Amino acid sequence: MILSLEKIAAARVLVVGDTMLDRYWYGAVERISPEAPVPVVRVTRTEERIGAAANVAYNIVTLGAQASLLSVVGEDEASHQLEALVAQTGITPYFGRDAQLKTTVKLRVIGRQQQLLRLDFENTPETEVLASQSLTFEKLHPEHDAVLFSDYGKGGLAHIVAMIAQARASGKVVLVDPKGSDYARYKNASVITPNRAELEHVIGPWRDEADLRTKAHNLRTTLNLQALLLTRSEEGMTLFDAAGELHVPALAREVFDVTGAGDTVIATLATMVAAGISLRAAVPIANRAGGIVVGKFGTATVSYRELFAAA
Repeated sequence: MILSLEKIAAARVLVVGDTMLDRYWYGAVERISPEAPVPVVRVTRTEERIGAAANVAYNIVTLGAQASLLSVVGEDEASHQLEALVAQTGITPYFGRDAQLKTTVKLRVIGRQQQLLRLDFENTPETEVLASQSLTFEKLHPEHDAVLFSDYGKGGLAHIVAMIAQARASGKVVLVDPKGSDYARYKNASVITPNRAELEHVIGPWRDEADLRTKAHNLRTTLNLQALLLTRSEEGMTLFDAAGELHVPALAREVFDVTGAGDTVIATLATMVAAGISLRAAVPIANRAGGIVVGKFGTATVSYRELFAAA
């Protein structure tokens, strides 16, 4: 299925969740340190990209749809840099600020086209700021066709249970990229999109496809979900819904970097559903987008032209 760019341009998605700044330091590795058995990286270039929920929103606008981003950031250098980068994308930001919060930064050191080290800088937002964002959510969600929660476990979705209830009561499609083992907080969402490791953490390992099918449907029923989409890397993805299962095999592409691939998949899914097509019709398109983005380095996006040229 190929949707017109006009149809996608009319789609509006509200992205809610943890945002972060992705920093990349690139350099040459020519020797081992005399101080310890580690490579010495002579940094020659730096780059900054928006990450987590911000990358999800960026994927949506890159496809040609409209994205609003609701998040909590600090009052620090990283937050202002993140805000400046977001301003260049076409995303409509709604940032709550907390002076006590350290905006999440992931610093990756790259040498010889390989990630040598990642440094994370973060803490947890105050409840008061999150509560103010809940009021903003109340005003924003009726103006959108779909609501997407991007949970990176950084504390920005403390009120997700109430937000899901509000969005579903308004008849919105609610998509969740989950984190952690407490999936009860995602109850009543339309669809959740765990990867293999995330789902196994919640339902335990499965012996075979039949065992997976039983456990996945049991979880879907327990959480009152319309569907569960399991992303399976080189095995593609499987949708579990009331009609049964829909499996889409992975596209045969060279995998360069899986960073942010889950962001692209759920962003594409949300965009297609917001544009008016069913989850079942959207899954193969989202799978195609994931197959394209793993061929790129770092947190990346897929354009409308790339996505449908691959159809």
